Amino acid sequence: MGTSLVFKDTSRSLVQRILLVHNELTEFVRLDLEELRKHFYVTERFESARVFNPFALWRQVKDHDLVLGWFASWHTFLPLEFARLQRKPSVLIIGGYDVADMPEIDYGHQRGGFKKWVSRRMIRSATRLVTNSNYSLQEIKRNLEFTNGSVRMVYHGVPDRFGQLPRAGREKMALTVGNVDRSNLQRKGHEAFVRAAALLPEVNFVLVGSWRDDAIEFLRSIATPNVTFTGRVTDEVLLECYRKASVYVQPSLHEGFGMSVAEAMLAGCVPVTTGAGALREVTGDSGVEIDSTDASEIARGIQEALCFSNEARATIRVRILENFPLANRSAQFAHLIEPLLNGHRTN
Repeated sequence: MGTSLVFKDTSRSLVQRILLVHNELTEFVRLDLEELRKHFYVTERFESARVFNPFALWRQVKDHDLVLGWFASWHTFLPLEFARLQRKPSVLIIGGYDVADMPEIDYGHQRGGFKKWVSRRMIRSATRLVTNSNYSLQEIKRNLEFTNGSVRMVYHGVPDRFGQLPRAGREKMALTVGNVDRSNLQRKGHEAFVRAAALLPEVNFVLVGSWRDDAIEFLRSIATPNVTFTGRVTDEVLLECYRKASVYVQPSLHEGFGMSVAEAMLAGCVPVTTGAGALREVTGDSGVEIDSTDASEIARGIQEALCFSNEARATIRVRILENFPLANRSAQFAHLIEPLLNGHRTN
């Protein structure tokens, strides 16, 4: 059943109540939750299963002034429908699997069927729509025939947990982060990343992420001795991986933003990325852009990135600090939500 986690900020009188619904507490969801709690009373509803009590959910929506959902999928369908029926405002954050249509990699709700119907109904019934990159704006326009004026783009905010970069040399290590599952073998380029390790035996390849299905067994079967699969790690261990790595690799075929890329750049890693999705919006002219997801092209990109100086790494870090401050996203969300809570629904 869905669970509700409540946090009350006792430092001020908060009477405006938001119900935030998600199906996984990813880093970007967690950051939004923390920032919203600085301004509002927020109840977190984590839907961990598709079977839950609709009567309890109806009452929960009734007890709140606004519903905010992350992604247009099964877990946000009833919360947003109940908000509409109760004439409560809703905000839906979209941009990822819910708006993608990529049959070539078996990815995206817009490929057709029931998932497409559910996601489109929710997107059309939400009071406000938000997405996280200009790429997602164009994808929404292309796949759902929405004009850009229908959706507000607000970049993710990336908090700085690293501070000044160390002067000491970094390990000869290439890092990538993401859930290890069948879908991500191609979409995140995990298979190609592991195969590239055979071409650079002197470089340590590290893949950090939860093992979701049998994809880990496949990756182990093709891995050379210089590949490490950590599984899920603590935040502290992940930050240490970012600090140690020389290169961060994201050979994706689709990215709605690229949060891990931005975090790695803040830590001084040189990004090696494709030009897919919103990755160019994150990296700009920093790092190395590869022309394909072939293992040989990934290996070439890593070799080039290993030659970057400490000064270049500092410049890469500054790009994230200047373009994706957490305060910007927090302020824009408050500006978006407060009029809805006060009964004003102008754009």
